[in-house]
Amino acid sequence: MSEVLKLRNRDEIEAESKWKVEKIYASVKEWEEDFDKLKEEAPKLKEFAGKLSSAKKLKEYLDLEEKLSRKAEKLMVYAHLRSHEDTTNAEFQALTNKIDPYLAEFSSYTAYFVPEILSLEEGVLDKAMEDIPELKIYKFLFEGILKEKPHVLSREMEEFMASVSDCLGAPESIFSMLTNADMVFGNIKDENGNEVELTEGNYSNFIRSKDRRVREDAFKLLFNTYKGFENTIATSLTSSIKSFNFKAKARNYKNALEASLKPNDIDVNVYYNAVETINNNIKSLHRYVDLKKKLLGLDEIHMYDLYVPVVDIEKEHIEFNNAIDIVKTGLKPLGEEYLNIFDEGVREGWIDIYENKGKRGGAYSWGSYDTMPYVLLNYNYDINDVSTLAHEMGHSIHSYYTRNTQPYVYGDYTLFVAEVASTTNEVLLIHHLIENEKDKKKKLYLVNQELEQIRATVFRQLMFAEFELITHESLEKGEALTAKDLNDIWHKLNVKYFGQKMKVDEEIDIEWARIPHFYSDFYVYQYATGYAAASAFAKAILEGGEEAVEKYKGFLKTGGADYPINTLKTAGVDMTTSMPLEATIARFNELLDMLEELI
Repeated sequence: MSEVLKLRNRDEIEAESKWKVEKIYASVKEWEEDFDKLKEEAPKLKEFAGKLSSAKKLKEYLDLEEKLSRKAEKLMVYAHLRSHEDTTNAEFQALTNKIDPYLAEFSSYTAYFVPEILSLEEGVLDKAMEDIPELKIYKFLFEGILKEKPHVLSREMEEFMASVSDCLGAPESIFSMLTNADMVFGNIKDENGNEVELTEGNYSNFIRSKDRRVREDAFKLLFNTYKGFENTIATSLTSSIKSFNFKAKARNYKNALEASLKPNDIDVNVYYNAVETINNNIKSLHRYVDLKKKLLGLDEIHMYDLYVPVVDIEKEHIEFNNAIDIVKTGLKPLGEEYLNIFDEGVREGWIDIYENKGKRGGAYSWGSYDTMPYVLLNYNYDINDVSTLAHEMGHSIHSYYTRNTQPYVYGDYTLFVAEVASTTNEVLLIHHLIENEKDKKKKLYLVNQELEQIRATVFRQLMFAEFELITHESLEKGEALTAKDLNDIWHKLNVKYFGQKMKVDEEIDIEWARIPHFYSDFYVYQYATGYAAASAFAKAILEGGEEAVEKYKGFLKTGGADYPINTLKTAGVDMTTSMPLEATIARFNELLDMLEELI
């Protein structure tokens, strides 16, 4: 009987493969001590209520608020990084259970700030900035607050909204614990007949397997497991959407979409135009499905055939150190400074590399102004994991540039540009690999990889965006959405996007239930717009050399010091038009032509 390949426990992972969270706090005891200090100091913020018309008091408030917010963010990041290492570790879960509800209380201490700023007489802020020049750094912040005046509530209501924020976030917490800590999928047999435990971490490898039996087994086991929890997850998702709709209505927005986009000065038409543009070009995706069906030699193409490479090449086992070298070579056009920062990240312990039992699935970059920009991976020795490394380090180096350039108040970037730097890295990497590959079969494989990047990041994410529009609008109208309703919506979208040649298997109907991004309302469309912007940046960097790199680094350094649309436009990419997205679809068509020529 073959041996079941088990995941390692956290303590079995070597230290050099783990992120260095001890640089934030050396121990849980140290974390607890800082948490106690925060709880002791934070109530002092309430003492400034009603006094912000004084320039001196305004400056004192902003200084204290920054000091305590930075401490709170450090506490939160440490707690969550530790809990994500092993979601079954009760000690680390206890840290998140302490800090998360406290952050809602902390927010209530500053809830008066925005309403009070809005209540000040015209000219008071200008005079304060004249009297105390250090306040001028907050000019863009003040302008943004004044712009949002119709959506800011009274002091009492702001305090109330802050105090219930943890409760309103409960659906996401429940979903996360269910899918990361409680759900198990069972075992499948791999290509060699070994019985292997299926996880969210290794599913991506199995669904790309050349062995159709393996990918079908993985597909059916994964989604049938989610199917068993469909009513629970439907309730958690619809509750999350209702919470966001409630907040949008409470703040006098027309709808949830406007509530998500308007604070960053993004017109809702940017969202609608992206969905419309992809629907107008949906035949390109149908062409891809038809071509893939022919290349795979299938009588019928199923959803579980979608991710398999169109050419059979020997599966490469890429050690992590080799992955670093591959990524750095692909990112060489970004210059020596960028690569030195990349090396620093690897050397200083930004990255948590390998999967272990209980570890949160997927990958992300996260940190605070006073921590390193950490990267969580579940590295599985595959070329796709190499691309993920490039992607997440793009996020982290974006954060690095921003935090080393901007003051704390602008030391983060908005969601709209959050995926641009990460995707620029991916695009540069795949362009490098395609251009330099001499072997015809491998080149074919890589062309398919870039096609898959665009399919998954642009077409797929805008399908997700359309799902979000439908679900939010349905619940805004007071309609109920059951698991069956969500399954039906998802099925119809898959039929529309993939066309008549695709056999849309019933198992895919539950796929909405495994998408954590749906708990961050109207986030996913930004993968598509981000990819379009990233493609434009990558093209400029490859063709424009040092000048283009400097413009791009200017974008990375801007952080929250300007609105995202302006930040991109200054760097040469105009997202108020459909041109970047249409150019990305043109590249998709070009790759399809290349694929046909190579075979």
